[in-house]
Amino acid sequence: MSELPLFPLSSVLLPFGRLPLQIFEPRYLDLVRDCMKSGGDFGVIWIRRGAEVAQRGRAAPELGDYGTCARIADWDQLPNGLLGITIEGAGRFELYQTQIRANGLVVGEVERRDAPAPTPVEGSWQSLVDVLRSLETHPHVQRMNLQLDYNNAWQVVYTLIQLLPLEESLKYELLEIDAIDCLVHELDLVLNRISGDDLH
Repeated sequence: MSELPLFPLSSVLLPFGRLPLQIFEPRYLDLVRDCMKSGGDFGVIWIRRGAEVAQRGRAAPELGDYGTCARIADWDQLPNGLLGITIEGAGRFELYQTQIRANGLVVGEVERRDAPAPTPVEGSWQSLVDVLRSLETHPHVQRMNLQLDYNNAWQVVYTLIQLLPLEESLKYELLEIDAIDCLVHELDLVLNRISGDDLH
């Protein structure tokens, strides 16, 4: 078990996935500064219910039971003057309990999981690679500057889940799956629903 500063989000971050964030709350500006100095990471955890921004008199958000460790891949000052960062997912973690520091930062007692070992893409999974390659030409995806290894099934599947316009609750459920063949099967079902193939 270890202590991990948490960044609760209404979006789910997956291993290998990238998300752009605007940072303006003092507690998160401090967190980002500390991580950039130390090269450390923090945990991104999905908000099941509640708001990202702290509001006086509002209940604390209800957090998920597991999340993804994140590192800062890039940063810049945005035209609106705020700090913009791009975070990248690494290994997953289980969250057991939380405490809140004086500055409002949530810190979790977590058990980290090792990132899954690279797994070759089987021939029957090639369609997932094709979908990901087609998404790579989208301007929004190109801005993320993804470093993709198309031979690693975990990276292909996680990156697809991150990029596809899925409900965050579904992304959260997929994040929990530990076996690559099960994850590929579930993602195939999702893609069939999106394309309408399940109607035939």
